[in-house]
Amino acid sequence: MRIDIDTAVCIGAGQCALTAPEVFTQDDDGFSELVPGHEDGNGSRLVREAARACPVSAISVVEP
Repeated sequence: MRIDIDTAVCIGAGQCALTAPEVFTQDDDGFSELVPGHEDGNGSRLVREAARACPVSAISVVEP
């Protein structure tokens, strides 16, 4: 899977990091970013839920 975070849209709500902390974290400014080494989601079933939880739809998940 490919995970894209639209950093221009992200407001730093943190719902992604709360839902799938093994894949998402927040940078020093509070905006969403992927945990290094987990850019492909590592098969986490929570990645899609994290994308749905984003209040501004800044996360998209694309299956190959």
